[in-house]
Amino acid sequence: QVQLVESGGGLVQAGGSLRLSCAASGSIASINTIGWYRQAPGKERELVATISTGGSSISYADSVKGRFTISRDSAKNTVFLQMNSLKPEDTAVYYCNARRMYSGIAIGPLYWGQGTQVTVSS
Repeated sequence: QVQLVESGGGLVQAGGSLRLSCAASGSIASINTIGWYRQAPGKERELVATISTGGSSISYADSVKGRFTISRDSAKNTVFLQMNSLKPEDTAVYYCNARRMYSGIAIGPLYWGQGTQVTVSS
């Protein structure tokens, strides 16, 4: 089992910044990828960014490229999402996800955090 705890959400004006954190604990060795997803009201959950636990592989959704940065602190088993130039359409609940990937396919269980609300006012 892997436990994920997100923090750092809040209310910010358009153009502002927020930094989300995802602290992982438990069977860390069973996962090799941590990602951020978000879900806006009435919409499906969508992938925002992912990072391998080794840090060598990073990917972003087109909608956040150039504005968001995902990073990790291996010593603290924590992944961060730095969000700059925020837009009202970034408003959503942001979830941390952990899984093991093999050849581009998620294998084994998916782990989710409880989510943190990000609200961007115009």
